[in-house]
Amino acid sequence: MLANGIAYNRFDVAGLPPQQQLLAYWEQLGHVIELVPSREQVRQPFICINDRYDIGEFRMSDTYTDDVVFERTIARISRDTARSIGFTIFLDGEAHSVMTHAKKREFTLCGGSVLANDLEQPMHVRRQACRYITLVAPPNLLRHVFPDPGAIHGRVLDPSKPGTRLIVQRARTLVENFRYMLFEDAHRRLTDLVELIVAAFGEEAGLSGSKRAVGRALMFDHVRRYVRANLQEYELSPQSVIESLGLPRSTIYRMFEHEGGLGAYIQHLRLRTAADDLVRIPIVPIKDIGYSVGFKSAAHFTRAFQHAYEITPKEMRLNHYRYRHAE
Repeated sequence: MLANGIAYNRFDVAGLPPQQQLLAYWEQLGHVIELVPSREQVRQPFICINDRYDIGEFRMSDTYTDDVVFERTIARISRDTARSIGFTIFLDGEAHSVMTHAKKREFTLCGGSVLANDLEQPMHVRRQACRYITLVAPPNLLRHVFPDPGAIHGRVLDPSKPGTRLIVQRARTLVENFRYMLFEDAHRRLTDLVELIVAAFGEEAGLSGSKRAVGRALMFDHVRRYVRANLQEYELSPQSVIESLGLPRSTIYRMFEHEGGLGAYIQHLRLRTAADDLVRIPIVPIKDIGYSVGFKSAAHFTRAFQHAYEITPKEMRLNHYRYRHAE
């Protein structure tokens, strides 16, 4: 604990034998993410220096690591309680790559980019050796722009835009000065930074910045609520949503382009809900879980689940059972 009341922790693997350094980093983060190292990488020296600050409901870290590949899998999500929104601010590096469930394709980020991720959704990241800042905030701080905070998952702020550069500058200044700030001042500045970040993502998504954007945000929220309320209906589809809500097809397409289209969003929500239910209510047969979220057959549900998460519903439930009984 710093003298100003801010909880502080420094993690540095430099004092460990080389073959233990990457493993120590993995253990440090293992409650949230999983590393995907090669055998050769485990044997090599690995640099990780992390300064973490906990300030009220916020957690902010200033980190440098060597190259690393990590992922947040659906199996990991089912086992933990991390339900926040994270922002990664890349201070350097030119070819970081990210893959989200929605698009099933990698996209590249460079230094100065800001990546948003919902800890309730899977993500695969290949990060170059770099310095980066992470900021974790509760979802409720996004709801004035993103009524469904999960809609921010996988979005990226362009490093060439003035607003993004301002975010990077303020984040860097904060982590370099927390130890000299009063707790209340640090908390206020973090709140302001999150508001700035959310506004930038809202503008990028076309959900803030004008009266038209406000209308778009309300419509976006209405569609997502409708889908959630009718998820169990076999006939739920982009066409049925368009017909039921009377919205233009082109408008729907633009709203859900980031998620790969409305059809992909419906499929993702069905699978994500099923994944929760598989571990939350283990006495319900797997086929009934599939039926309850709108799949027409057990085979279709299993194929879709395995394609999305690279694990079958049965394997996920069994792995979760083994994990819980090994504790």
